[in-house]
Amino acid sequence: MRVPLSWLREYVELPAGETGRDVQAKLISAGLEVETVEQLGAGLKGPLVVGKVLTIEELEGFKKPIRFCTVDVGDANGTGKPQEIVCGARNFAVGDKVVVVLPGAVLPGDFAIAARKTYGHVSHGMICSAQELGMGDDHEGIIVLPPEHEVGTDAVELLELVDEVLDIAVTPDRGYALSMRGVAREAAIAYGVSLRDPALIDVPAPNAFGYPVKVADPVGCDRFTARTVTGLDPEARSPIWLQRRLQKVGMRPISLAVDITNYVMFELGQPLHAYDRSRIEGPIGVRRALPGEKLTTLDDVERTLDPEDLVITDDSGAIGLAGVMGGANTEIAAPATDPETGVVTGTTEIVIEAAHFAPVTIARTARRHKLGSEASKRFERGSDPQATSAAAQRAVDLLTGLAGGTADPGVTEVVSPSAPRTVAMAADHPDRVAGTEYGRETVVRRLQEIGCDVYGSDELIVTVPSWRPDLAFPNDLAEEVIRLEGYENLPSTLPKPPAGRGLTESQLLRRRVGRALAGAGYVEAPSYPFVSAEVFDQLGLDADDPRRRTVTVANPLSDTEPGLRTTLLPGLLATLRRNLGRGTHDLALFETGLVFLPTGAEKAPPRLAVDRRPTDAEIARLQEALPDQPRRVAVVLCGARDRNGWWGAGHPATWADAVEAARTVAREAGVELSVRQDQHAPYHPGRCAALYAVVDGQETLVGNAGELHPRVTKALGLPERTCAMELDMDQVERAGGDRPTGPRVSTFPVATQDVALVVDSSVPAADVERALRDGAGELLESLRLFDIFTGEQIGEGRKSLAYALRFRAPDRTLTAEETTAARDAAVASAHALTGAVLRGA
Repeated sequence: MRVPLSWLREYVELPAGETGRDVQAKLISAGLEVETVEQLGAGLKGPLVVGKVLTIEELEGFKKPIRFCTVDVGDANGTGKPQEIVCGARNFAVGDKVVVVLPGAVLPGDFAIAARKTYGHVSHGMICSAQELGMGDDHEGIIVLPPEHEVGTDAVELLELVDEVLDIAVTPDRGYALSMRGVAREAAIAYGVSLRDPALIDVPAPNAFGYPVKVADPVGCDRFTARTVTGLDPEARSPIWLQRRLQKVGMRPISLAVDITNYVMFELGQPLHAYDRSRIEGPIGVRRALPGEKLTTLDDVERTLDPEDLVITDDSGAIGLAGVMGGANTEIAAPATDPETGVVTGTTEIVIEAAHFAPVTIARTARRHKLGSEASKRFERGSDPQATSAAAQRAVDLLTGLAGGTADPGVTEVVSPSAPRTVAMAADHPDRVAGTEYGRETVVRRLQEIGCDVYGSDELIVTVPSWRPDLAFPNDLAEEVIRLEGYENLPSTLPKPPAGRGLTESQLLRRRVGRALAGAGYVEAPSYPFVSAEVFDQLGLDADDPRRRTVTVANPLSDTEPGLRTTLLPGLLATLRRNLGRGTHDLALFETGLVFLPTGAEKAPPRLAVDRRPTDAEIARLQEALPDQPRRVAVVLCGARDRNGWWGAGHPATWADAVEAARTVAREAGVELSVRQDQHAPYHPGRCAALYAVVDGQETLVGNAGELHPRVTKALGLPERTCAMELDMDQVERAGGDRPTGPRVSTFPVATQDVALVVDSSVPAADVERALRDGAGELLESLRLFDIFTGEQIGEGRKSLAYALRFRAPDRTLTAEETTAARDAAVASAHALTGAVLRGA
């Protein structure tokens, strides 16, 4: 909403020296978002005057038409002689009044005017167009003024060229601010002065003599006012002050009748529509559109209407799209002059419509037809239903005053009875919301300033004004008190959470996992939870793989991805591919999130009421309608895990890095994973690990890790040897039990023993490691596999596994005998469980 400061001062007595910047600060403090203050006429210097064209000489021999004119500018040039000016415009004639800028003046944009020779003549100034004066974008022709303006009159004041315009971004809940009346009310409150409400005018009572109106849908249209003006002068034009105000708010002047309806809309916030009475057939009606009904709107587009559209009708059918745009068949006719008789014809009788429409209906119609308008912008935010009569009367007054018309005594008013809206609120509710003390007196005063009627003592009964449909709950009223008292005056206080609250154990685990993976070099990359059926083919899943069973979204964001994910890998791999395409080759990404696994036992969800909170039983039925939603964590890697550099050679990401990522997650939950060879799509059958943990006393598969199958990387457009890991976070959390504690650091020295064990090639290293841990006992601090060897020295089908065992006691220095005994016990356990023997024994 653009608000000219000169227009605003008509309704609010602002301090004399108050600038647009000052008003902007006040309105922002009151909660309105004033984005800019435009300085109209900045840098403009005169002389700029009204002139009368005396002669016009057409200059020949140039590429475009050029005219040499003499213009009477009175005494503005200091001589009283006609001013000689060269001009290329052709929309004026001898005797017309025009705007002339004389040498020495400066136009907007720092455009200095001086006498200069052009087209063989000296031009002493310029005849101005609207664009050159900063009045608009029209540069097709110069400004032709009405004949009543005196020659030599200061055009800067006449055209109101110097002004300040506030540009306000109006939020959807503050539709009243889309009018001068609404902004003026806010300014009056901010400055503590009285408001001259333009809607407080005398309005005649409705009677039975007005234009007939039949409202068939009182829900969509609860108020309809119709007034008639006859005897209009078809040659009447909008005065300069009216045109300039419309230009400043961003509207283009069209014709007097249309300009007046637009002016009243910006002044009062009530959209109006004017019909040519001679083109209306029978009573005006309001109803829903018929199936397949068509209407040609004022933009000359034929539209097929929807049965939910609210339309204005007469006996011929639809003549307007209610609250959005009128129809072309009842448009106000432009004045036309008969070339033979010279008689001017045009609209002489007008029916004015001022109605109130349901906001949701208008919003849906405007969006359905992609036809937003200034009227729909106000109706969909909620206009003032009580302003229709005043707006119609204001339009009638302007038409009779500016076009010589006569107001018809008939007044039509169709109203659906409705009670004022009231809200009950505790007097100290704003205090509790803001965390400060305003007191009942301040609360009542602020609510009364915005137009509320307030009754009661401790419990206030607040009657909301008709122009504020956004005030429906106690918090809405509290917000009004707080914003008017000043958000900047709110004290800075820290919230006091009750004891025992905070993050849950699951949330803490997710944070630890995220920090650990980030510390290991992974970058978090959340993705949308939607997948297509084709991605499962690309991952190489079997036809009966349970991961192919997805929950289908009823209204998906994309028709190509209608399902909810059953694994995190598709989203992560798509992110990996996108970054590869942008030139990044060494990548390590991770994501934690839910997957959605239908069980087949889901029940139909209940239809919930919207006027109350769901009951516990309804919430339980909703839960029964949901699929299983376990939380997973997944990583994907490609390229170099460690880069080459002066520090030495790097190494590429391998399946072992994916397995280590799983161990990193498990350590945060205090869980030790068992790693075994596996075959599981989409992994390479020879480089795939199954990850097990003890959950509720039973070893359970909690995830997989490894290198992706070559066919999968080819189908997805990924580099060879791309690796991935996916782990069930819920299962890992259950396996971890209590929150893990930090390690206890011993001050005694460590004793290291290395052992090399020979086992069959089919024996997993993890089984050997588990056996060594079981046999070594409590003195074992850590165990690490540091070498794997195969060769003819140890025999075919055999491998050597070398481990470093670290022993330490918390309360003493271990003796060589104790260390050796613990190592021998570990080797004996490995031999008993896996058949391992010491190498060289």
